[in-house]
Amino acid sequence: MTSRERVNTAIAHRQPDRTPYCISFTPDGAAILQKAIGQADIHTFLDNDVVQVFPPWWQWYNLAPEWKAFDPPVTPPSVAGTGSYPDFFKQIETIRGETGKYILAMVYGSHFEKAYFSRGIENFLADLAGDIDFAQKLLNRIIEKNLVMLENICARPEIDGVLLGSDWGTQLDLIMSPDTWQNLIRPGEQREYDLLKSYGKHVWIHSCGCVEKIIPSLIAMGVDVLNPVQPEAMNIDRLKTLYGDRLTFWGGLSTQKTLPYGTSEAVRAESRAVRKLMGTGGGYIFAPAQEIQSDVPAANMLALIESAKEN
Repeated sequence: MTSRERVNTAIAHRQPDRTPYCISFTPDGAAILQKAIGQADIHTFLDNDVVQVFPPWWQWYNLAPEWKAFDPPVTPPSVAGTGSYPDFFKQIETIRGETGKYILAMVYGSHFEKAYFSRGIENFLADLAGDIDFAQKLLNRIIEKNLVMLENICARPEIDGVLLGSDWGTQLDLIMSPDTWQNLIRPGEQREYDLLKSYGKHVWIHSCGCVEKIIPSLIAMGVDVLNPVQPEAMNIDRLKTLYGDRLTFWGGLSTQKTLPYGTSEAVRAESRAVRKLMGTGGGYIFAPAQEIQSDVPAANMLALIESAKEN
């Protein structure tokens, strides 16, 4: 199988020739791996099945100071585009022409997070509870901007899937009430998912924390892949049992305990156990729960990568 076929097979909940993997590093974590392997190009060394690409997007620009005050602002928000479409298109054309990798467009901070980036998280959580009309208008504005950008991305046949990221969970529960998520967050997310599906793209979602209360809704909305699946926040055995036939998981290996504090053998053992549990019958992309940071010893990084490449 090519990497792209392997990932597509896993997402289709069929057993691939081996479990696909996609492991990411923060810049400081990557520097440690670079030193350990004696080369600057860690991507060739990793040989991930998924190539993550970052498309042109948009950001808030020169917001008035009142946007960070407690009361909802009166002045409209201004935005600015980022990135270059010609450069992005050339990048994905090259990847598709030179590799058999699955290409995933990454859009972190896409909706809920984009809203609180403008207001500050405390203020926007207060908006969700105390000024629902303002919160809804802001969220709607974000979705309208997103849909234009997403259509530009999805029109490209090289893109296999799109990840939309907003952290809805804490370590223990949702960061907001389930009703608030259903009423204010879900409608906009559904519009985005429907657009991706209309272009034949897989819907990947990133949300840190415990989001199990909304997993049935995410499945009903058409989500294909959920990341990062933190084992300290959600029981991965339970997730596989309840949802593993309808949802693909990406992540699951502890980045809070095992990777930074365990031995290399502990990393290998947990990697194999998680992959066996989550990967049986497909429906799994192997990875740590988060990007690997500089608190992880080089030996543990290498043990993880060796384990990921095992059949």
